[in-house]
Amino acid sequence: MPPKPASNPPAVVDLTSSDDEEPAANTVSNKLASNSQTRRQERRGSSTPVLLSSSDDKAADSRCFWKAGNFDVGLTARPIPAADEELEHARVHPKFLHSNATSHKWAFGAIAELLDNAVDEIHNGATFVKVDKVDIMKDNSPALLFHDDGGGMDPDGIRKCMSLGYSSKKSNTTIGQYGNGFKTSTMRLGADAIVFTRAIHGGTATQSVGLLSYTFLRMTGQDDVIVPMIDFDISGHWAEPIINGSQDDWSSNLKTILEWSPFASKEDLLIQFEDIGRHGTKVIIFNLWLNDEGIYELNFDDDDEDIRLRDEANQGGLRKLRKSVAALQSHISYRIRYSLRAYISILYLKRFTNFNIILRGKTVEQRCIADDLKYSKVVIYKPQIPIAKEVSVDTTIGFIKEAPALGVCGFNVYHKNRLIMPFWKVTGDGSSRGLGVVGVLEANFLEPVHDKQGFERSSAYIRLETRLKQMVMEYWRSCCHLVGHNPPGIHNLQKDRANSQASIRPAANIQNKMAKEQYDGLPKGSNEALNTTQDSDVSGKSFVDRICEENIELFMRCEEHAKNEIELQELVDSLEKELKEAKRKHAQLLLAVEAKRNQKNVN
Repeated sequence: MPPKPASNPPAVVDLTSSDDEEPAANTVSNKLASNSQTRRQERRGSSTPVLLSSSDDKAADSRCFWKAGNFDVGLTARPIPAADEELEHARVHPKFLHSNATSHKWAFGAIAELLDNAVDEIHNGATFVKVDKVDIMKDNSPALLFHDDGGGMDPDGIRKCMSLGYSSKKSNTTIGQYGNGFKTSTMRLGADAIVFTRAIHGGTATQSVGLLSYTFLRMTGQDDVIVPMIDFDISGHWAEPIINGSQDDWSSNLKTILEWSPFASKEDLLIQFEDIGRHGTKVIIFNLWLNDEGIYELNFDDDDEDIRLRDEANQGGLRKLRKSVAALQSHISYRIRYSLRAYISILYLKRFTNFNIILRGKTVEQRCIADDLKYSKVVIYKPQIPIAKEVSVDTTIGFIKEAPALGVCGFNVYHKNRLIMPFWKVTGDGSSRGLGVVGVLEANFLEPVHDKQGFERSSAYIRLETRLKQMVMEYWRSCCHLVGHNPPGIHNLQKDRANSQASIRPAANIQNKMAKEQYDGLPKGSNEALNTTQDSDVSGKSFVDRICEENIELFMRCEEHAKNEIELQELVDSLEKELKEAKRKHAQLLLAVEAKRNQKNVN
């Protein structure tokens, strides 16, 4: 059966093209065909950590993420378009893919971006996302798989996904917003990524394959980011190629994909759709990056049900750790640094009801940090932001279960259900105040930075940081005794008590000496009474204890007054707003009355 023509976007996409701009498909296809004989970069032969040979420094650099951008840019001979020709659009050099991906300092942050894409598909019916290791048959190297059963992408959608800066997510509930996450995250984890997707839009069922290959662009000397793609119409009984330009263009794209992807034939590509179902997306990231030692950055071997960061996991070393250090490293605040399962367990604030994240064949159990706190309280924070509707943020604060043995502290700040800053320490170093105090809040009034590992340092962010410091200090003063810490001020009182007792002793010695001189002239009973009186008068113990108790009572009253002061200040702010609104309405009424008077005078 002849291929089915369609009016979809071109099969080969330049990442700089906009939605209403059609790139020159024939020119790009010819470029692909002219470079199709170039040999691909030699890949690793095993997932077991094996050091690269030091004889080829360039090959080593090309496989290490932080050095992969170090390659020479060749001169290109692009003719300047004539006056009657269409002007060239701005091009993006392949180096930009790498430099753009460096926004992810942390590999788990890149994985979280891809998980966000799957979570955003829940409103399209997604029920799971799978993250797993797969083996590339061509060279037996490991690859990273992401597979969800969301709505998938049609030919137009996959091109928008592969374009820079385009985002169709305008909902207040979706996590993605910059249209940059897929490119930065895939390129941060590996040099190449291939996408398989199926969708049903407008009654037409389609499936598409797209290859974003940094290896292909670099090894063929491209000076523009080119993404070969092919599409199929699967509305009938078999897959019919969708031709956007010519048959030669479609065949050239297929040939490029087969040469630079892990799949050797068209049949191998189509097999990848078998477990996708009627709709969904599968992303395979291969040529995974190596660390500075020439070993895979992601560790698949230490735990069959987890993916670990090798460098972070090895920081503890093989030496025998002290009990306190071992307890700290077993806490969730430390394990999220190197364990993907631990990180995903707290990545989303609210538990999913009909959606599972499956890591290496086992569902990740979601964990709510607030549920693990003891002596917890909820503090309401009202940020001062220039919007019409008042925002109220519930902040849960309490001690970790291991307090006071562990000094873990900090706030877990979420944005639109997604963890942005885990265990953000707002108190200064070197102070014991606040140790063991952990908080949880959702700050939707802040804007996260592009890698979603922090917030823009705006005035609202600075005010939040200041208020969180106050929360920690207020909670510590009122609750630290519940876990065995002395309330603030007790240490000074104990020092004062010791000093007072030290000053009393010399006075007691003098009195005893004076009493001894008169001792012989007193009766025996009177002598014993004098000793008893001296002991009770000079000890001062009951007096100091009473002062301590009164001080604690006064401190608690002071805390209550401080709390009332905050509430009164909030009431004053509310009344000022109401007064301002009343003045505005009063001014409007005066204008209306004045207008009616003028109209009456005219009549």
